[in-house]
Amino acid sequence: MDYKYIEQLLERYWNCETSLEEEQILRTFFSQKDVPVSLLKYKDLFCYEQAETAGDTLGDDFDARMTALVSEPEPVKARTISLTQRLMPLFKAAAVVAIFLTLGNAAQVAFTGNGKEETVTYHEARQGSSVAMGDSAAVDTLKHAPATAKITE
Repeated sequence: MDYKYIEQLLERYWNCETSLEEEQILRTFFSQKDVPVSLLKYKDLFCYEQAETAGDTLGDDFDARMTALVSEPEPVKARTISLTQRLMPLFKAAAVVAIFLTLGNAAQVAFTGNGKEETVTYHEARQGSSVAMGDSAAVDTLKHAPATAKITE
């Protein structure tokens, strides 16, 4: 047989120049059992749509299978939630706010000094055995012997 018309339709199909009726002619031609060997490589392209639509239908037992998958053998029990469990997020939020306020207050006191200025006075080192300026202890700190001299300012 001569398949010139089919080959011309294929050439027009590859150039995107075929109409819907001509594409249907190609589908019906390639759905036959006797397709020439030279055109056999195009059969899967045109028969693909028919094979896919046949496999996409739902069976008669579809509803029964879905209800069997969804059904649960035992009922779901409701959990009881106590008041403390309900208020736990609120407690956590209050704790976070308290931490932020405490840290903010500590940072404010550290940076501003709270209006109090501390003055530090330095004394010059004096001659003598003791470096403590206002030491009034009569006994040595190592408790060896009583101090011999008391330094006064």
